[in-house]
Amino acid sequence: MSLSLDDYRTKLINKILFASSQEEVKGFIDTAIKAFGQHKVSVHIIVRFLDKISSELDLFNPMDKDAQQWSNIKVARIHFFRIKRSLESLAL
Repeated sequence: MSLSLDDYRTKLINKILFASSQEEVKGFIDTAIKAFGQHKVSVHIIVRFLDKISSELDLFNPMDKDAQQWSNIKVARIHFFRIKRSLESLAL
């Protein structure tokens, strides 16, 4: 059985939170984007996925996370923004 986008988003958030480095965070995100490309997911769906995951990361309280997790969240949001800008420029 394949994962739904909601399940995939939840798994990616957990990978981001528990990554041991910023490079690992970027690697998890890049792997997810590459998988979307391999499955020929439309750019618009990928952008919505990135928007939704960024919104979910915004909901985390820094007081509830350790320094590494908070750093991972910040790096993920920056990386999502860069990927989204790149994808949007391709879709034009």
